[in-house]
Amino acid sequence: MSHAPMTLDDDPLAHLMARVESAADAQAKALHDTVIAPRFYTTDYAAMDQINVEPVRAEWNAMMAEYEGDNNHDHFQRDAGFAAEAKQQVAQLPPALRQEFLDFLIGSLTSEFSGCILYNEVRKHVTNPDIKKLMTFMARDESRHAGFINQSLRDFDLGVDLGQLKRTKRYTFFKPKFIFYATYLSEKIGYARYITIYRQLQRHPDKRFHPIFKWFERWCNDEFRHGESFALIMRANPKLLRGHNLWWIRFFILAVYATMYVRDHQRPGMHQAMGLAPTEFDYTVFRITSDIAKQVFPVEIDTDHPVFRRGMTRLVDINNHMTLARAQGGVAGKLRQGWCAVQAAAVFARVYCLPVKSQRLPAHVRVQPTW
Repeated sequence: MSHAPMTLDDDPLAHLMARVESAADAQAKALHDTVIAPRFYTTDYAAMDQINVEPVRAEWNAMMAEYEGDNNHDHFQRDAGFAAEAKQQVAQLPPALRQEFLDFLIGSLTSEFSGCILYNEVRKHVTNPDIKKLMTFMARDESRHAGFINQSLRDFDLGVDLGQLKRTKRYTFFKPKFIFYATYLSEKIGYARYITIYRQLQRHPDKRFHPIFKWFERWCNDEFRHGESFALIMRANPKLLRGHNLWWIRFFILAVYATMYVRDHQRPGMHQAMGLAPTEFDYTVFRITSDIAKQVFPVEIDTDHPVFRRGMTRLVDINNHMTLARAQGGVAGKLRQGWCAVQAAAVFARVYCLPVKSQRLPAHVRVQPTW
């Protein structure tokens, strides 16, 4: 027996999720902190200033030349065709898909702007010429990305005030090595997500429900290069890739994968509109990201392990119960949220303890975006 795929309109949790109907709603969603929401970060700038890239100097200089060439300097410009198409398609989006797409845009905007702020703050606080130059280039790219997304939100009359977001959103402190692990993975998984969506919509242009997806190919190559930057930093400082740091690498790989999986399963309608099944899409992205990460990480999580897959499914279920508990409110709701948090931690720990694959790092660090 076949079943039609469930949409947001059929989802009993849909009415509990914060809807975005005004610019104030969009601002509130961008400001809201949850376990799976994009965060803003600060770090130890003095430690960042001590980073040495001399062991990878030749590859570093080649990458700096690419940044200076700025092959995307004119990419994030909207022509009249983009604006007209966006206005038409925005008006035609079904309400449920509209809400999921807005959630995607706001989350993407917050993530891109988070990188812009972090890189710009590092740039201002260091004197190391290599790190200062790199952070200047990456802040430039992320600023373009964030501004471009915000233009698409304005098509809905829902632009986010980025200045207010910078002033009022809570910041999380991460040691530099945690920034390297987490941001490397975020940039590479961003590439894998965007290129997978772009290739799908190349094959099925009738499923491209917004023109922003046409920009994803060159856009994701910015993400790829940013990841390459952190790969070079880590390979130039090999202590970051051995000993107890392997446990941290495992932690961040799992945390990034689990966050993406849960978040994507909150947007089933958007993926289905593009002809993508969320679970299949996520495991494709995991595979691409794992393939790329072999350039720098000596360990790899087995995302095909049945315990890993059951764990991801269970985390989605726990997150749904957490949503219900938040909506319930009161003491009972708080207790249910606490129990959900305990269950999620137990599932995460079980998956974290799975055996990992070990691999020898290649002689040359940099790889090409060939996926």
